[in-house]
Amino acid sequence: MKHNGLTLGVLGGMGPAATAEFQRLLAVKAPAECDQDHPRMIVYSHTVTPDRTTYLLGKGPDPEPYLLDGLQTLIRWGADRLAVTCNTAHHFIDKFLEQGLISVPVIHIVEETIRSCRERSPEGAWLTATLGTMNTGIYQQHASASGYRFLIPDEAMRERIHAVTDLVKAGRQQEAGIRYRAIVETLWKEARIPVVQACTELPVAWQQAGLPAEMGISSLEALADGCIRELYKPL
Repeated sequence: MKHNGLTLGVLGGMGPAATAEFQRLLAVKAPAECDQDHPRMIVYSHTVTPDRTTYLLGKGPDPEPYLLDGLQTLIRWGADRLAVTCNTAHHFIDKFLEQGLISVPVIHIVEETIRSCRERSPEGAWLTATLGTMNTGIYQQHASASGYRFLIPDEAMRERIHAVTDLVKAGRQQEAGIRYRAIVETLWKEARIPVVQACTELPVAWQQAGLPAEMGISSLEALADGCIRELYKPL
């Protein structure tokens, strides 16, 4: 199937492993039969962007100008649609959209993940993410529009989940998988419902953990699905 000619701009590097996995998912999910059927894509691995959660916790520099510069750079390079492989970054991206600072549509990872949640687990799901994402409440805010329900781990568990994302960024993926499995199994003792991997490092840890695919909802995969839908729809 031929794509619709739109160029996807991907702001990545937050972190690099998640960006690489996103590119793999796009290649696997594209309804393509040859190279030319795959969508055009510009990937900007903007690794110099300060850590989003560190800033939101009041412990580091502001990533906002880096994110805005990265998105506007992709637009200058010819991107017709934008995707950002970081959930926490969307707290800032929502501000940019409200202020009219982004001139092309953003395929929004939070909205795409909630869409996947509604389809796969209408009764609700556990939300696992970085401390930054959890503290902004961005998932709960976007879910409220459709009345979707997330179960939220307690504070100690949220800190353990955040530590898993740091391990993936550090390349310690096997250790991340072991820790994430223990966390998920603890959550399932309270309610055995699907777990949303609302940080783009967590799908990597989920794979390492050997957890059942049908019980996980990957924000990275949801974003890839949204991009494929957008890039192959008739214009």
